[in-house]
Amino acid sequence: MKRLLCLLALLSWWLAVPAAAQMTIDVSGAGARQYPIAITNFPGEAALPESLTQIVRADLERSGLFRVIDTAGISPVPTELAQVRFAEWAAKSADYLAIGVVVPATDGRLTVRVRLVDVVKQAELASFAFTMAPALTRVTAHRTADEIYAKITGEKGFFNTKIAYVKKAGTRFDLIVADYDGQNEQSALTSREPIISPEWSPDGSRLVYVSFENRKPQIWVHEIYTSKRTLVGNFRGSNSAPAWSPDGRELAVVLTLSGASQIYTLPATGGEPRRLTTSPGIDTEPVYSPDGGTIYFTSDRGGGPQIYRMPAGGGEARRVTFKGAYNVSPKVSPDGKTLAYVTRNGGLFQIAILDLATGQERTLTDTVKDESPSFAPNGKLILYATEIGGKGVLAAVSTDGRVKQRLSVSAADAREPAWGPFTK
Repeated sequence: MKRLLCLLALLSWWLAVPAAAQMTIDVSGAGARQYPIAITNFPGEAALPESLTQIVRADLERSGLFRVIDTAGISPVPTELAQVRFAEWAAKSADYLAIGVVVPATDGRLTVRVRLVDVVKQAELASFAFTMAPALTRVTAHRTADEIYAKITGEKGFFNTKIAYVKKAGTRFDLIVADYDGQNEQSALTSREPIISPEWSPDGSRLVYVSFENRKPQIWVHEIYTSKRTLVGNFRGSNSAPAWSPDGRELAVVLTLSGASQIYTLPATGGEPRRLTTSPGIDTEPVYSPDGGTIYFTSDRGGGPQIYRMPAGGGEARRVTFKGAYNVSPKVSPDGKTLAYVTRNGGLFQIAILDLATGQERTLTDTVKDESPSFAPNGKLILYATEIGGKGVLAAVSTDGRVKQRLSVSAADAREPAWGPFTK
C-alpha cells in the first residue's frame, strides 16, 4: 500500500562500471544459541586480493548464530587434522574449528582446501575444496561460509546470494545488484526517473521492476547477465507491483485498466493480462505462495489496508491479518509457513510476521519507517528498508527478532530491497 501511495503521488549482469559507494554493516544481537568457532588464517591466502578467512568470519558473525573465537597465540597453524592440538582449542572455548590452506592450481588459479573439525568430539566434520581465479575470492569465501553454516546448523547458508535495491543520489536512480553483504555493487540500470518494486525471478537470472523512464509506470523484465530488457507491462493507466510465479512463467501485477487498482496475471514474456480481482477498493502488492497455489495481496476493501489471500487462479478472497488497522506489503517465507509484512503500531511502521498455521503475530523491528520486507532464501533473515536520521537505509532482522543489521550506503538513499534466491 505504501508503494501504491508513492506510485500515485508520482503519477497526480550488469553494467561494466560498478557503483561507487559500498555498504557498511552494523550488527547487534545474537541468536538463541551461538556456535563458538575458530577459523585460522589459511597459509597461502596472501596470494589473494583480500583475506578469504576474514570474509568467512564476517559471514558467520553476521548470521548471529556464530561466535568467532580469536585464533591468536596458536602456532604453528594447523592445516591437517593430525596437526590439531585439541586441548589448545578447547582452552579457547571453541566447539568447532575451520582450518585450511591456499595452494597454486593451474592457469593462475588457486585451490582452497578446508577442513571443519568438531573440537568437542575431536573429529572431522567435513572437508571440501574450491579451485578459483583470484578475482573470485569473495564468492569462494561465501561458499566456504555456506558449507560451514550448513554442516553445523543443518540449514542451508545464504552467504553466496545476491540482493537488489534502488539507490537514489540527487536526481539519479540506480537499480543495484550486490552480494548479500552489500559488496560488489553493480548498477543494472541508471535513470533520472524513479525505479521501484524490483523482484528476482525464481532462478535468479532476471529482475522485474517498475520504471518511470517513459514518464509513466511500466513493468520491465531485465536479464541480469545480458542486460537485455523487455517491456512487459505498458497498459493504459498504471502498471505496478509485479511478482513472479514460482515457475517463472507468469507475473502477478497491478493495473488500473478499469480505473481502480486491481490484480491481474500476464505471461512473464509479455502478453494479454487476465484479471483476478474485482473489488470496490484498491487491490495491490500481490505475492505468490511458494507452491504457487495462493496469492497474498493488500486491499482496503474492508475499509482499511489489510492482507488477504485468494487462489492463484482467482476466486474468493479471505482476510489474513486482523490485528491493527494497517497491515501491508506481504511476503511469504520460502517454506510457506510465515508471512512478513509492514504493520502500523501507533505512528510507527514496523516489520511483523504472522504464523500462518497458528495466527500468532509478532513485531520484529524497533525502527519507525519500515517498508519492503524480503526473506533470505533460507527464511532466517528478513531484509527491509527503513529511515534513520532522515536517510533511507537497508536493514535486516532475524525471524526470531534477536539479530538486527543495518546496511548503510554512503551519500545515497537505499530503498526497495529484494533478496535473491539460491542459485546453482
